[in-house]
Amino acid sequence: MTPASNYTYLEPLVARLWKTWPENQTLTLVFHGHSVPAGYFATPRVQTFDAYPHLLHLALGERFPNAVVNAVVTAVGGENAEQGAVRFEREVLSHRPDLITLDYSLNDRGLGLEKAAQAWRSMIEAALEREIPVLLLTPTPEVACFLDAGGVEDTLLRQHAQQVRELAADYGVGLVDSLSAFDRHAPLHGGLENLLSWVNHPNRAGHELVARELLRWFPITAQPLSGEPT
Repeated sequence: MTPASNYTYLEPLVARLWKTWPENQTLTLVFHGHSVPAGYFATPRVQTFDAYPHLLHLALGERFPNAVVNAVVTAVGGENAEQGAVRFEREVLSHRPDLITLDYSLNDRGLGLEKAAQAWRSMIEAALEREIPVLLLTPTPEVACFLDAGGVEDTLLRQHAQQVRELAADYGVGLVDSLSAFDRHAPLHGGLENLLSWVNHPNRAGHELVARELLRWFPITAQPLSGEPT
């Protein structure tokens, strides 16, 4: 299989976002993962409203002004995918989400590729059994990626990113390639360090990159999205 198309994968959700009162319905988006979607900036500081779940929520409100969207963040700082999988049914599926995003790879390096894959698969399969679409996020980078490009930590992070890409293809779900977005945009921002607020947390500009990649999955045009999202 291949990853889902950003033009068609969430077509039923986008159709619902266009509905107006009294036909519109609340759409619930659940953001599951570690400290990045949880909104941690310079630890222990949390900037919820500068993190990509909230930025996407705002962007959807602007793009679909008649939609009712509920953004639920179930992310926990310091958690890896194995820990996230344990509470997936209790704390994620219990919200009866219309869409789930998964973002764990930054912390999965300590877990290892095999265990991480098993945990991701369990969460993806649990969502798909309930016919809930899923968007998988590759990791945002950390300081080691520009201090030692091609070094051990950078290589390990990119291995986990590649595993996420492969999982998206295996299950035909959505892929949000955050790491590639940072690779493309870091030179435009004067270097990767200008997209980070902490050794392993994006700043507002970094979160905006992720939010724009997520927004690509909610197109308003009749043609597939290409280039930068509007």
